[in-house]
Amino acid sequence: MRKDDMSVLWKRRILLIPITGGIFVRKKDKDVLHPINKISAQDKPPAVLFAVLLGLYITASVLVTVVAHSRETMLIGGAQVSYSVFTGAFTSLGNICIILMVAFYGKIGFFSSLAVLLIQFPVLTTGLVKHHNYQSIPGFFTNVLTIITVILLYVRNRRVQEYQERITFQAVTDQLTELPNRFACMEVLKDLTEKKERFAVVSIDINNFKSINDTLGFKAGNEILAEIASLWDDLAKSGKTGTSDMVGRLGGDEFLILMKGAVTEDDLVRSIGCYEDALSHHLTADGCELYLTASFGYAVYPDHAQNADAVYNCAHAAMEDVKRHNGSGHIRGFTAEILRDDHSLEVEARLRTAIENDSIFFQLQPQYDLSHKLRGFEALARMTDENGNMVSPAVFIPAAENIGVIDKVDSMVFRKAAVFFGELLRKYDVDITLSVNVSVRHLMKNDFMDEVRDIISASGLPADRFEIEITESIMIDSAEKALRVINEIGELGVKIAIDDFGTGYSSLSYLNSFPADLVKVDKSFIDKMNSSDSSKQYVAAIIYIGHVMGFKVISEGVEQDEQVDTLREIGCDYIQGFIWGRPLSADDAEGVVRKQAEPV
Repeated sequence: MRKDDMSVLWKRRILLIPITGGIFVRKKDKDVLHPINKISAQDKPPAVLFAVLLGLYITASVLVTVVAHSRETMLIGGAQVSYSVFTGAFTSLGNICIILMVAFYGKIGFFSSLAVLLIQFPVLTTGLVKHHNYQSIPGFFTNVLTIITVILLYVRNRRVQEYQERITFQAVTDQLTELPNRFACMEVLKDLTEKKERFAVVSIDINNFKSINDTLGFKAGNEILAEIASLWDDLAKSGKTGTSDMVGRLGGDEFLILMKGAVTEDDLVRSIGCYEDALSHHLTADGCELYLTASFGYAVYPDHAQNADAVYNCAHAAMEDVKRHNGSGHIRGFTAEILRDDHSLEVEARLRTAIENDSIFFQLQPQYDLSHKLRGFEALARMTDENGNMVSPAVFIPAAENIGVIDKVDSMVFRKAAVFFGELLRKYDVDITLSVNVSVRHLMKNDFMDEVRDIISASGLPADRFEIEITESIMIDSAEKALRVINEIGELGVKIAIDDFGTGYSSLSYLNSFPADLVKVDKSFIDKMNSSDSSKQYVAAIIYIGHVMGFKVISEGVEQDEQVDTLREIGCDYIQGFIWGRPLSADDAEGVVRKQAEPV
């Protein structure tokens, strides 16, 4: 296969050489300009300037010799001045040229300057010793000082250059795999679009990679990622795919391939298939053999998009479509239908705007005991679109988790609901509880407990009227830290509820150590409870286990009278669902409280 510029866009072990002209990638014995050079400083000074500086230095040195021995004079300001007074001026001019050569041209400038300076020593020494020309003494010491200056300048510049190389390498390289990182990939992608060259972007996600981190640990996960990166990078450099490729890692288990040279879509799919086949090799981590698959989505510039960001987004949308519909180990190209189906980017943008504007709000869903006495409310996050229409939590909550802002959503609901509830309890004499959901990401933040204390203090909400819901899966991420935080919450007097009980992966030994007050039975079990005897027995078992552990039990998603009857029969303590209460606005929730209590 013909090797074009794509094949040398990156090498796994690159040597970045920032010369004033930009950043270069060392490819064996020659330097190949890398598209990342756009981020570096200035253009390299032209070679003709080197010749000019060298010529000026030689000219200045000749003039120094001429004027130093001249006895002629010239009239300046009405006074006769000897030509010899210009010796210092021409010497300084020569030294400036020498310093500029070292500063601008690095090694070549340094050794050239050193050579011309050293050449002068025999002449100066001969004149001083043999001809007793003591006028050469200043020139001798000037040369010595100039040599010392250029050596110090060169050494310092080399140190700065090495530091620059190290920083630049870190800026454009993924430290785990030594592949181009997200920034580098996007710079190369932009360079290709600016050149109007046809190429493909392949977005890749390793399927079910989280399970490796959960079961084997992050160290083993990193080993697997490095091994996959090595396999794919070697494949890209081998030319076996029939295209000219560059592999990069964007973060986590997400990779990117830039491909040039595919004539048809079949050629492109065949090339991508080579990377899929490479995963069929046995991958080993922590002594375990693993079999992995990946989802591949691709888009072609300029067929599918006209700029760098858009073509990447199209490839990513195609990859997400593979994960949604095709399952593991498939390849899909971008289509307009995918764009119509994929609203994730739009939702993410709208979510970021809502967070910036502090416009995430809450609704309150009532919780009752089986005698229909109000236990309290669960605060639920809500968001609207630009037309004021509700955006489903099933849409924006996963988006918040995906872009890492779920803790901000939690905090907004947490803060606003607590302020309202504190005011509600000051108006009415009722024994009710406010329950809020807290994500794993939020609870694991170092300042989470400070936030809880601040909100309780600011809202005036008694700690024992406040309940934090967490999922039992939190024990997978960091059992020790989770238990420490949960214990601190309990010490404040705040209640703990375990959400979606029975759907997680924690062992009973972990759950037994939870200082919890309540467990919630997931709606998925309640839905099947009256149509399947085994499901009913499963719910009964969950309630029994909860009671054995000393927890009260609430079932969520209750929508039918028959479900209420069954839950009453098998001993459930509380219910939550449309049957007795849909999510309410703050005013409507206050109306529910008003019916059950007299104002204070």
